[in-house]
Amino acid sequence: MDILILAVVIALVAVGAVATGLVVSSRKKKQLPPAAPSSTPTITAPPAEPQVGEDAAPTVEEPRRTIEEVVLPEAEAAAPEAPVAVEPEVPAAPEIEVPEPTAGRLVRLRARLARSQNSLGKGLLTLLSREHLDEDTWEEIEETLLTADVGVKPTQELVDRLRERVKVLGTRTPQDLRSLLREELLTLVGTDFDRVVKTESAADTPGVVMVVGVNGTGKTTTTGKLARVLVADGRSVVLGAADTFRAAAADQLQTWGERVGARTVRGPEGGDPASIAFDAVKEGIAEGADVVLIDTAGRLHTKTGLMDELGKVKRVVEKHGPLDEVLLVLDATTGQNGLMQARVFAEVVDITGIVLTKLDGTAKGGIVVAVQRELGVPVKLVGLGEGPDDLAPFEPEAFVDALIGD
Repeated sequence: MDILILAVVIALVAVGAVATGLVVSSRKKKQLPPAAPSSTPTITAPPAEPQVGEDAAPTVEEPRRTIEEVVLPEAEAAAPEAPVAVEPEVPAAPEIEVPEPTAGRLVRLRARLARSQNSLGKGLLTLLSREHLDEDTWEEIEETLLTADVGVKPTQELVDRLRERVKVLGTRTPQDLRSLLREELLTLVGTDFDRVVKTESAADTPGVVMVVGVNGTGKTTTTGKLARVLVADGRSVVLGAADTFRAAAADQLQTWGERVGARTVRGPEGGDPASIAFDAVKEGIAEGADVVLIDTAGRLHTKTGLMDELGKVKRVVEKHGPLDEVLLVLDATTGQNGLMQARVFAEVVDITGIVLTKLDGTAKGGIVVAVQRELGVPVKLVGLGEGPDDLAPFEPEAFVDALIGD
């Protein structure tokens, strides 16, 4: 029995040994991962220096690198690029223009006025050419004159004279009527006014011209254009930007001055206009300028504050000496409203001359007659367009000839 048990134990031990060998064998067949490369750097010895008499082996010399390239390549790449400093551009000085001579522009303006579409003169000639001039025709003539803003009293005077002369003339040819109408219109417009703009002082100081008018009439633009007229005549000009109530008025005037080399004296927006006007005359005296042009505020004429301010400007400027000219700028298309403006301004400052802007159409040309009759002062300058040199002295003969046509 003991022998049998011993035999069984020996058999079991043999079977376990075989199984263990199988397990070990199967594990050996499993692929193991490759060994990690050694972290120890491979050191290559430098080549031996050649001995005397031996040829040196050719070597390739690597380019030298700076310490920044070796140590900080990544930091330099990651660093943001420093902004490139851009120097501000200095604006170029505006090119000085040479204004058109007065004589040349007069020829051009006369031609433009003559070509303008008008109804006053041609309408009157048509009516006067009728075979029978009855009361209805004379009423039409009167209505034509009133529509052209000639004014009630001047219209009545002209109609009365035309009635009398046509009756005496008898038979009327077209040329006779044209000559008759031209003479009467010239009488109405006036040829005996002194229409020269006073820009010379009696003292040894610059002539001082003050420009007034409501906003929208072209007052600041007219001041700039007048500067061009004076520069074209060889005069030196200083501009005073005393219109501090209208945004960008000083900038606008300064631009006009820079184009012809005239300096502009200005102050802060909303500043004291009288102080700026005073400084402009002071600077003109210091520089030895020929003329000082002062552009004034032009808010609505119904505001008492504006009128008081204009009176103050006039008084302050006259501390340097008397004003040589006060020009009132009127829009020729405003008609009777322009006359109301003229009355109000004339009560505050002594108007010495009138500038009519936008007179490029003569249908309303009668305003020349009406405003001269209202104020007793002449129209001295007219504007016939938007160009920088579209301002010229008013010529009664050229104006009347344009009214009645060829």
